[in-house]
Amino acid sequence: MRNFLLFISCYFLSISLSQAIQPVQKNIVISKENHVRVRFGAERILKALSKLNYSIKIEQKDKLSNSGNLIAIGVFSDKLFTNQLPAEIKNQISVTKKEGFHIYSAKNGSIFIIGNDASGALYGCIELADQIKNSGKLPAELNFSDQPEMVLRGTCIGLQKPDYLPGHDVYEYPYEPETFPWLYDKALWIKYLDMMVENRYNSLYLWNGHPFSSLLRLKDYPYAVEVDEATLKKNEEIFQFLTQEADKRGIWVIQMFYNIIIPKPFADKHGLKTQDRNRPIIPLIADYTRKSIAAFVEKYPNVGLMVALGEAMEGVGQDDIDWFTKTIIPGVKDGLKAAGIKEEPPIVLRAHDTDAPSVMKAALPLYKNLYTENKFNGEALTTYTPRGAWADLNRKLAAIGTVNISNVHILANLEPFRYGSADFIQKSVQAMNKIYGAKGLHLYPQASYWDWPYSADEVKGRLLEVDRDWIWYKEWARYSWNSQRDRAKEINYWGKELANKYGTDLNSGKAILNAYEESGEISPKLLRRYGITDGNRQTLTLGMLMTQLINPYRYGLFTLLYESEAPEGEMIIDYAEKEWKKQGHVGETPIQVAKEVVEHGKKAIQFINKADAKVKKDTAEFKRLKNDIYCYDAMANFYAEKVKAALWILRYKYSNQVSDLEQALPFLQKSVNHYAVLVKLTDHNYLYANSMQTKQRKIPMRGVDKTFIHWREMLPVFTKELNHFKKSIDSLKSIKQGSIAAIVPYKAADVKLLNTTEAYTIAKDVQLFSDTTVKIKEVAAQLTGLKGIRLSKAQQIKNGTEIKFSTNSPVKLLVGFFNQKDSQYLAPPQLETDASANNYGQSEIKISNALVPYGFPPVNVHAYAFPAGTHTLNLGKGACLILGFIDDKQELRIFNAGLDGRGKDIDWLFE
Repeated sequence: MRNFLLFISCYFLSISLSQAIQPVQKNIVISKENHVRVRFGAERILKALSKLNYSIKIEQKDKLSNSGNLIAIGVFSDKLFTNQLPAEIKNQISVTKKEGFHIYSAKNGSIFIIGNDASGALYGCIELADQIKNSGKLPAELNFSDQPEMVLRGTCIGLQKPDYLPGHDVYEYPYEPETFPWLYDKALWIKYLDMMVENRYNSLYLWNGHPFSSLLRLKDYPYAVEVDEATLKKNEEIFQFLTQEADKRGIWVIQMFYNIIIPKPFADKHGLKTQDRNRPIIPLIADYTRKSIAAFVEKYPNVGLMVALGEAMEGVGQDDIDWFTKTIIPGVKDGLKAAGIKEEPPIVLRAHDTDAPSVMKAALPLYKNLYTENKFNGEALTTYTPRGAWADLNRKLAAIGTVNISNVHILANLEPFRYGSADFIQKSVQAMNKIYGAKGLHLYPQASYWDWPYSADEVKGRLLEVDRDWIWYKEWARYSWNSQRDRAKEINYWGKELANKYGTDLNSGKAILNAYEESGEISPKLLRRYGITDGNRQTLTLGMLMTQLINPYRYGLFTLLYESEAPEGEMIIDYAEKEWKKQGHVGETPIQVAKEVVEHGKKAIQFINKADAKVKKDTAEFKRLKNDIYCYDAMANFYAEKVKAALWILRYKYSNQVSDLEQALPFLQKSVNHYAVLVKLTDHNYLYANSMQTKQRKIPMRGVDKTFIHWREMLPVFTKELNHFKKSIDSLKSIKQGSIAAIVPYKAADVKLLNTTEAYTIAKDVQLFSDTTVKIKEVAAQLTGLKGIRLSKAQQIKNGTEIKFSTNSPVKLLVGFFNQKDSQYLAPPQLETDASANNYGQSEIKISNALVPYGFPPVNVHAYAFPAGTHTLNLGKGACLILGFIDDKQELRIFNAGLDGRGKDIDWLFE
């Protein structure tokens, strides 16, 4: 009997165990409309449930059975849902917008995922898959609707490099395996696209100067292709693969290009430059470009185009409008006609360096499916309270009636340290909506744009940027989907995400978030209150020279940074002047920011150390994050102490008391000490500070051939600056009253002018233009006696300026730019809008306020360097002064002549 009972017990136990491990049956039904995005979403749910002991299969049907126990997925208009949905659900889904969805559980146990469109159904699938993953079970009851706030939510990848290719200029990078091995890595593309769809991104921008010559061969211009036949086939294949895989995930691929850039083989054959900002529209180039676009559209009809009219063209003007309406749009239409396609593919007009509202006004009657794109905080992240002219432009673009996309661009003030302030990012997306009226996000990598796919971390085998900066992509995506999320709940959400990432508890996860958010205020505040530019010619994390803090206009100060991309406040030089005059201060001040960033750094370190002991997972990455927090702290202290020194030094400008300089000295010493700490923290942890390692970089030092890319290179510069300052103080103490250094005038170089010009000798009361009576009122002694070139002001405004000459030895041409923004004056070289603005070393002011004409603003002098040979210099439209040639070897010390009446500079204290 005992054995029998034992047998019976074992028998029933085996039945219960077999039932326990029996897979749960669940069918996924999708419609026969065969939406690739719906199937992709269904497969995500299948994978999630398969891990929970479900037996799953996907079926395609026209009609649902009443048996229940299924998951039905599709688009609201599919036949699958005819007469299957309750009126309440129909009403809910009918009011959702593009990409919206509704998920609900029926009484019979079935789950319905219904999208407004195929993308909406896909996002509904991802939502359910996420809930299954997070809860470890299939939710019993569901009744949930959602839709995105931003119409377009996109990331960008640059097919660019940290430096130039041999024989090429900026942005010119053909698609070749040697240059971009990662481009052909399908597994990497799948990894990246999966990251995008998990975060609900729906657009991917590929940036390149001129991609067409790498992707197709034109019948009329077969010689224009820049790659060999085998590479061309590889490029076609990988592009087809990428666009197909992106489409499955609801991602629209957008190919960006600049204007006017032409491929090197085409340029060489016709004796042209690949790019020339001041070149007029040439019929040959227009024909080639139109046919390139047509062939691209015909071959890749589902790929969008993004057009950057400015930078490689002259900039704002009729040429922009003509190029867009007479070359680009006709090219797209030609391609559609050849392919037999009626639906217009989207074209995104980049507002950078062009009058986008005027271009759109001319283009919309010709082409309807247009978007605009404009930078959020220039090429940095500085504020979530943008204002002024930049905010006005964005509102004007939004008011056109098409979608305006806000571009988080380059992030030159963030790289290379990790950034993950959810609070700052949420407020930034809210600003895009409320202040700009933007309905799209275009997101750059947080760092290493020019070196993608790798981050700058010095790690064996390199780190992928997409892995390192996971939180960057996740935060921007979360808030571009919905920026109005409750802040308290968001703290818990990100605390859990970080706790899961590092295998710690919720409190420690929140501490890591706090460290991100405290450190996340440092770089934005530093740049917006102390910086020279919002562009990537400045690498904020490498520091700034004292002369850049006390004399920013010398370095081509980009005033929009202070006027629009920062809260109302004061620059260092304005604050110092008000202090001397005992005037009240307005808004955010330099000394306030110095105190705040130090406090942010201190708190960030406290929070990251609080979490340290609890971290159990991904410890190597946590160690790198912790080191970055310490880097932020050292950088904050470096700037804070240097700014305190700068204010005492600027006081000396007014007081002439050496004691003020002596007050500055200990602060400057402390600044260097903090920088030495930063060097130690980065020395074996980072390969570089800036991923753009070309002549475009100017602040703090001009970067050529990958020089001044690391903190260890800058420490000797700051040490030398400190030592020079000490010597200057000693010299001032011992200098004899009344002694004045002799001024040495520049000597004119022997140059042969090849176009018809009228020469004149620079001196007071000499006529400047051939068609006006304007004369020189004041001129720096160094310029007196040089042989200037007298030109017609009217012709300069109408046609620009062309100087042809030959020289037997290297020379510099001195060009004067009027120090006032006005359409009649030629704008000075500006790297923010013109990538070629330093091709001749011309971007920096050599002599500020060097000449004052009667009735005109003061003139700043820039120098254009040329080797021996025959040259043609084309300058844009607008009046300027050609002040003569000097020998390239002649010393050209940078200084402020002070003829504007505001006094001379004190840069000599450090140089």
